[in-house]
Amino acid sequence: MYKVKDVTSVIEGFAPLGIQENWDNSGLCIGSPESPVHSVILGLDCTPELVDEAVAAGADMIVTHHPLIFSGLKRISPEDQTGLAVMKAISAGISVYAAHTTADKVVAGVSGAMARKLGLSDIEILDPEDGGVGLGMVGNLPVPVSASEAVSMVKEKFGLKAVRTSRPIDIPISRVAMCGGAGGSLAGKAREAGAQLYLCGDVSYHHFFTGKDFMIMDIGHYESEIEIVAILFSLLKKNFPTFAVRITENIYSNPVFYF
Repeated sequence: MYKVKDVTSVIEGFAPLGIQENWDNSGLCIGSPESPVHSVILGLDCTPELVDEAVAAGADMIVTHHPLIFSGLKRISPEDQTGLAVMKAISAGISVYAAHTTADKVVAGVSGAMARKLGLSDIEILDPEDGGVGLGMVGNLPVPVSASEAVSMVKEKFGLKAVRTSRPIDIPISRVAMCGGAGGSLAGKAREAGAQLYLCGDVSYHHFFTGKDFMIMDIGHYESEIEIVAILFSLLKKNFPTFAVRITENIYSNPVFYF
């Protein structure tokens, strides 16, 4: 019989809890480490719908990238999406765990997955910390491309309907930096690393004023991070072959709509 602590131990062997950003709330949000686990369901966001799916599937643990409880809750109400998910999970006895910036900061995590999608070589951590971890990645394209070719390539590799970019640059793009999620604060690091193109999500208006030799591309928060769900699934499936591990059937939890 496996327990919650067995599952969290495997996840934290991949993405240690101690490396999370100080503003983050990765880890076990709901439940006891001693609770038994028979089945795990994974998604990017712990929505009320995901909890309902876990109940219907007989899963007693949910693992997501984004924490269900991110900041202090002043009230827990079914009128609020977070409150409703918390209430549903507790009522059903479901444990909820999040690997957020912990999974952002390991090479095999969120930003590393972005780099692999683009086939980059000589990949390095963009904002390195002690222990070989840090936010973002930077690497080299197999062949330099133009700005328009870069846009087409990124849209194809990430399955995007649209991207937001700064003014297209006139020089070849050979080095690309990236950070999954809200990465606008690392644009300067990307430029310092010699990248001509920087990919991330949630780029604010003023970050698009980049200068002539550097281009920033907002591919979306959800779109830049979704690969981590499959990575965590593979990790758990490999380590727990005797019980059910599944990815939510409603994987598209993106709250942003495109028309």
